[in-house]
Amino acid sequence: MGGCFSKPKPVELKIEVVLPEKERGKEELSASGKGSPRAYQGNGTARHFHTEERLPAPHPYPGPQDCVEAAVCHVKDLENGQMREVELGWGKVLLVKDNGEFHALGHKCPHYGAPLVKGVLSRGRVRCPWHGACFNISTGDLEDFPGLDSLHKFQVKIEKEKVYVRASKQALQLQRRTKVMAKCISPSAGHSGSTNVLIVGAGAAGLVCAETLRQEGFSDRIVLCTLDRHLPYDRPKLSKSLDAQPEQLALRPKEFFRAYGIEVLTEAQVVTVDVRNKKVVFKDGFKLEYSKLLLAPGSSPKTLSCKGKEVENVFTIRTPEDANRVVRLARGRNAVVVGAGFLGMEVAAYLTEKAHSVSVVELEETPFRRFLGERVGRALMKMFENNRVKFYMQTEVSELRAQEGKLKEVVLKSSKVIRADVCVVGIGAVPATGFLRQSGIGLDSRGFIPVNKMMQTNVPGVFAAGDAVTFPLAWRNNRKVNIPHWQMAHAQGRVAAQNMLAQEAEISTVPYLWTAMFGKSLRYTGYGEGFDDVIIQGDLEELKFVAFYTKGDEVIAVASMNYDPIVSKVAEVLGSGRAIRKREVETGDMSWLTGKGS
Repeated sequence: MGGCFSKPKPVELKIEVVLPEKERGKEELSASGKGSPRAYQGNGTARHFHTEERLPAPHPYPGPQDCVEAAVCHVKDLENGQMREVELGWGKVLLVKDNGEFHALGHKCPHYGAPLVKGVLSRGRVRCPWHGACFNISTGDLEDFPGLDSLHKFQVKIEKEKVYVRASKQALQLQRRTKVMAKCISPSAGHSGSTNVLIVGAGAAGLVCAETLRQEGFSDRIVLCTLDRHLPYDRPKLSKSLDAQPEQLALRPKEFFRAYGIEVLTEAQVVTVDVRNKKVVFKDGFKLEYSKLLLAPGSSPKTLSCKGKEVENVFTIRTPEDANRVVRLARGRNAVVVGAGFLGMEVAAYLTEKAHSVSVVELEETPFRRFLGERVGRALMKMFENNRVKFYMQTEVSELRAQEGKLKEVVLKSSKVIRADVCVVGIGAVPATGFLRQSGIGLDSRGFIPVNKMMQTNVPGVFAAGDAVTFPLAWRNNRKVNIPHWQMAHAQGRVAAQNMLAQEAEISTVPYLWTAMFGKSLRYTGYGEGFDDVIIQGDLEELKFVAFYTKGDEVIAVASMNYDPIVSKVAEVLGSGRAIRKREVETGDMSWLTGKGS
């Protein structure tokens, strides 16, 4: 399977793709909630995906008047392994040449609209340069996450050495395709006290599980329950874009759930699971029987335990309401963020333009230290300091002081006192699995739910996925790990659904995550826990670098800024089963990596 990286061309480390300013802002726009990833500008008006816009699968080409066909290039214009964006008049198409064959697909990643031509072609699929989603070039199907939708696939024909592409105008404008799904035909749906599949938790894992079941033809009852008051939404966006409204964050519109018979119970808290009688009890006394159960409860944020912890205007960010209130309270006032991990730093970055002052309090000596190491952490810290963020490192909060019940000051163990009108706490999270303690479903000492590669718990018919599980990570010798990230939750939800249907799928995805601060993105792939060295190529000062995290003589994770698509390239190498050796990255010769495509 590693054949796609043969014949390395000796290329130096210049593989960054400089996007035109226009394109460059777009990721941050979509990642900052100003443009919902599901709303597309078509004829100047935002178009939301509706079920009736889905093109029927067998005939993706409606009447001739709805189609457009054009010669887009000469057969010799593209080498094997090359991709090009071509214009069809009604929109662009991604043209791919692989093993002598041409394929034409949608050109934008449906997740946040990244230009796929800047991505990585390998093993018959194209990987998004921004967040790592993968699409099969023969079908357009989504094969790795994040995101929910696939790409349209267009007809290609070759006549007199010219390549012609034919596409429906509608598909060109929509730029996304929802896979064909079954509808629910269970007569009792919505009324009875029993369901075929019950999913506890409506984050990425829960939603992808429900959608996968429908895509695979499952037509029985599915109930998705959530503590939230909203339908499933894009939670990673909360801390990057605190102003975003619930409707901008929604992953699917209300009509979608109705059309496919996925019932969502909001503000529904499960208090007990009775595995012997296959029944759950909700806080309000409602009981529901199930035949298959997915546990995807996610995690609960840790809170401060210091003196004054009950004062007003101290928040953990879990919901759009939390995020919106923080922004309102911070406007022109003093904000303090406790914890310099992903959530805390994203919030601090977002508040710099809104608040009078932003201070960050952290126990470690640099932000992100455990995750990204000392040097990268320091470079990011400098970027924050240049944006007026003040750091109080190697200390913690000893007291929150209030005036008339509302936060006024944060007192540190170092006895420093910081003025504060609002405080955001981002000091980590614990699995939200308290309700399972007496259930007989296995939990480890930290409260995580251990599962096997098929996302099965110790109880038959009970699966678990997302932030609350530990699972065997295939390319790190099946080491049991917890990876509380968005992409991984999607992948686990899919595998759980496949195994509910006895398809014997195993989790094999390579972890991929990102963070965005001050309009800059850092991307990361792999699993870096326990790294013992960091090799940096490029320029840390300029925030234009690749950091390779190694353990012994193996590269176990990679982070980059302004070096696309290197992280997606590495994810493909790791996904192909090939190990990357420390000596290969120490020399700065990246030919093993930059051999474009196959």
